[in-house]
Amino acid sequence: MPEVAEVSTDNCSVARTLAVVGEKWSLLVLREAFFGTARFEEFQRRIGCARNLLTQRLATLVEHGILDRDSYREPGQRARPEYHLTGKGRELYPVLVALMQWGDRHVADPAGPSVLLTHHDCGEPVHAVLTCGAGHDQLTRTDLDLHPGPGAHPA
Repeated sequence: MPEVAEVSTDNCSVARTLAVVGEKWSLLVLREAFFGTARFEEFQRRIGCARNLLTQRLATLVEHGILDRDSYREPGQRARPEYHLTGKGRELYPVLVALMQWGDRHVADPAGPSVLLTHHDCGEPVHAVLTCGAGHDQLTRTDLDLHPGPGAHPA
């Protein structure tokens, strides 16, 4: 069996994921969706990106099944789209929490983070951690072994 270093990176899940959600505006759309934002105008106001970029990012997230697009209609207005996270989209929450917590440690405002996550049942801070199937947690890179997966191609 080849070592991971001998495996081609052309079939990399990280690269494929970044192609879908790795752009700044896409991650900010996801942040807002997790905070409850659903309408285009709300996303645009909260994120501040150009309307054409927001349209593209929302379309990509819908195309990849991360957001669903539904319609709503205010009285006397035309129908407009509303966006909601799918199950696939909700699976990205730990990724955003991990990014946020890294930012809180390394690039936060001197006054501190702008958002704190706590468990609503006990009030304690929430942390993104790696766990294994046997329940061991707080794993770091040195606790892990890398193996070529079934989709690995030789370098």
